[in-house]
Amino acid sequence: MSFSLKTKNEMSRILVDKDCCQTAELAALIRVGGSIEIKPEGKIGLKFSTENAQVARKVFILIKKQFNLNTELLVRRKRRLKKNNNYLVIVPPENGAQILLRELNIVHESRDEGIHLHYGINEKIIENFCCKKAYIRGAFLSGGYISDPEKNYHLEIVLQNEKTAEDLSSLINTFDLNSKVLKRKDSYVVYLKEGEQIVKLLNIMGAHTALLNLENVRIFKDMRNKVNRLVNCETANLGKTIEASLRQTENILYIKNCIGLKHLSPPLKEIAELRLNFPDANLRELGKMIDPPIGKSGVNHRLRKLESIAKELKKKRGDL
Repeated sequence: MSFSLKTKNEMSRILVDKDCCQTAELAALIRVGGSIEIKPEGKIGLKFSTENAQVARKVFILIKKQFNLNTELLVRRKRRLKKNNNYLVIVPPENGAQILLRELNIVHESRDEGIHLHYGINEKIIENFCCKKAYIRGAFLSGGYISDPEKNYHLEIVLQNEKTAEDLSSLINTFDLNSKVLKRKDSYVVYLKEGEQIVKLLNIMGAHTALLNLENVRIFKDMRNKVNRLVNCETANLGKTIEASLRQTENILYIKNCIGLKHLSPPLKEIAELRLNFPDANLRELGKMIDPPIGKSGVNHRLRKLESIAKELKKKRGDL
């Protein structure tokens, strides 16, 4: 079972007690996943379609609880591609579909214009803070997808209307998030791509188990990235240390072959012999071997002095 499906199943089991929140969630579910059928004589029927049995069950329950309408639930098996079951929740015209859609502010009726669709999110539906959360949850249950956090961080809700997408994005962003809208073929997608933002939205929608699972993955990935950065840093530093040691050893051997180390001053002779005997030691370790010990800067100063001597000798001998 995919991470997205587990998340939807978890949210499908949430059934809040407040009527206002149930209405808000149902409005979003039908707005995103429903379709209106115009029957003869202008009568309106409602059909809600989903591949998730838990989501279909929730829509069925909410319609019953909020409007007490006779509702049909059908299961069809797709013949193409993945051949998943398709669940249909149907409210025929004679069972009050038009009343349902009007109460959810999805359709409006007027004497002049007749029946027309309202694509935005009605402010009355999301008047309360708790209803805003419920509406976002309903929209995700109908048209949402969240990627496996092991691979990448991506959450999106696909909608068929630009106004609906813009209003939903604005609603999500009232929770201090930064969702954006993009057009994908004939659809509009509200999306988040940052792990921290997705965690906040999961918390808003009440998907706490999915949130904890995502956080565990984030923590593990962050630790792994930190370890990789430290290893890369240590590897780079080790490479520089080895490169510097080889160059220093080469200079010291050149001096030794040309004039011998006995002609160097005692401090330079001491550090030269230590470098030849301990080619893998870093500057700090070399400094501790000297009596009395000196710091990294003191060791580096002496090694630079030896490098200057080697350069002068190479110039005189024409080896540069």
